[in-house]
Amino acid sequence: MLSHEVLMKALSSVNDPELGRDLVSLEMVKDVRADGDGRVSLTLELTTPACPMKARMQDDIRAALSAVPGVQRVDIHVTSRVRSAAAAEAEDAADTPLPMVKNIIAVGAGKGGVGKSTVAVFTALSLSRQGARVGLLDADFYGPSIPRMLGVAGRRPDLVDGRLQPVQACGLAMMSIGLLIDPDKALAWRGPLIHKALEQLLTDTDWGELDYLVIDLPPGTGDVHLSLAQLAPVTGAVIVSTPQEVALQDAMKAAALYRSTDIAILGFIENMSSFTCPHCGKATDLFGHGTVETAAASIQAPYLGDLPLNLSIRAAGDDGRPDRVLDTDATAAEAVARVAANLAGRISVRLATEPAPRILGTRKG
Repeated sequence: MLSHEVLMKALSSVNDPELGRDLVSLEMVKDVRADGDGRVSLTLELTTPACPMKARMQDDIRAALSAVPGVQRVDIHVTSRVRSAAAAEAEDAADTPLPMVKNIIAVGAGKGGVGKSTVAVFTALSLSRQGARVGLLDADFYGPSIPRMLGVAGRRPDLVDGRLQPVQACGLAMMSIGLLIDPDKALAWRGPLIHKALEQLLTDTDWGELDYLVIDLPPGTGDVHLSLAQLAPVTGAVIVSTPQEVALQDAMKAAALYRSTDIAILGFIENMSSFTCPHCGKATDLFGHGTVETAAASIQAPYLGDLPLNLSIRAAGDDGRPDRVLDTDATAAEAVARVAANLAGRISVRLATEPAPRILGTRKG
């Protein structure tokens, strides 16, 4: 009979490639059992359902256990439990503004027109499809486009017991200022008005339990960004840029703002990185290529990957059915899934190795 001690010793030789620690000390392997026929079963509990190292860890576990004399078969049941930045921020999670939201992800860009909202939508969709509970807040007060992109423009959110109910679209819980105002009306809000509106969208919305709340911010740096830092513990920011130098200059300014407000940079994404001709199949770097990765490295920030200039993705934003792209365009779906998985992995590393996120002005020490 295989002993539990021998099996756990073998498993302790397997590391999480991103966290750099063994799975046993990380408490990621559970319910390890062996029967008399040499069959070993266990549960691998990942830190995110979108873990980019899922397959590698399973292979490493099988290799480690198969090296134990007497092991004939290894069955692995994979689950996930996303760590909560909200719980880490306070001794009592109920004291946080959004106690049921584990992680807040700010998606920003230094300049408009780089596809920030598109990246926010597709990243949220991909995380959801990989098994996470995901909300999407459109905080781009001056150009709320997400209701249109998700096909729910004109739909009013319900009010239940004094709380806004997020609109369900494509598997996401979504809220936007665009659902609450005249879509043809331009907002000229600043300072206190913006702060109060963002606070209401964040805390007066009944988000339910979420692993990730993706927040689409306005381009540039301004009142909304500062207010978010003052209102909630943000796990980190994702910065979207095209490869053009003129866009990158402003992206670097956005990075500086986030760091000045105690918001970690989860990573940069290079959007519209290349275009593949649908007729000849040739790829062309219309705006350049690789500059965003270089810029991220220059400030010791992670690089999450690139997304192509894709006709299907562009059309889906107008049609209000971005989920269909992930079903019908394998190339686009693979690129989005890769970036989303890298983001989820980066969040896990950030929570395990860096100070917990805090509301601006409340950091201890």
